[in-house]
Formats: sequence, C-alpha cells, structure tokens
Amino acid sequence: MEQGQNQYYNDLNNMKEQCKNCMHFHIMVTMKDGNTFDGIIERVDNDQIDMMVGEDVMEGEGETQNFGQMQRRPRRRFRRFRHRRFPIGALAALSLINYPYIIPPYPYYPPYPYY
Repeated sequence: MEQGQNQYYNDLNNMKEQCKNCMHFHIMVTMKDGNTFDGIIERVDNDQIDMMVGEDVMEGEGETQNFGQMQRRPRRRFRRFRHRRFPIGALAALSLINYPYIIPPYPYYPPYPYY
C-alpha cells in the first residue's frame, strides 16, 4: 500500500514539474477521462493549475435568424480564452503545440557587375 502511495506522489510531482516547465506556452492538455483542452498555463499550485482555455465563438451565435432571409455574408469566427482550474491529479499528459515556421524565399537579385 505504501509503495503505491509513493508512486502516486512521484507521478504527481513529475506532472507538477512538467506544468511548471510549460508555463506561458500554448499547450495541449489531456485529462485522464479522455478530454483534451488547449490553452496557456498561468499558475501552478500544489494540487491545481490555472489555465486560459481557448474556445471558438461564432459571430451572432445567440441571435435568432430568419429562415426566409438569405445570409449574404458568412459568419465570422473568433477565438476567446477563458480561465479554468484543473486538478493536477486529473492530468494524463501535456504536450506543446508546434507551430510551423516557414522561411520566406528571398527574391532573386541579379549579380552585381564587377568593375
């Protein structure tokens, strides 16, 4: 029984250290129940993390629409972040979100004439 508790606390401390290392980065969090969230860790406590979780919002989501009228313009989509708290014991995995960095090609410059 005591060995199982030590393993639990070791795992909890490892996850806490991972959370501290990933603070202020855009990450993907996987919970033990299978839910995933993307966001930014703001603070790490002894047993919880405070995180800004991203959510998609469509323009005019709460408005009623007339079905007889044609929509002439597409609805715009926004990204919003909300504060949430998660217990560290419920986290299964953390991973950084990789953003591709594309190097733009340099325009062609003709060689300079030598005089």
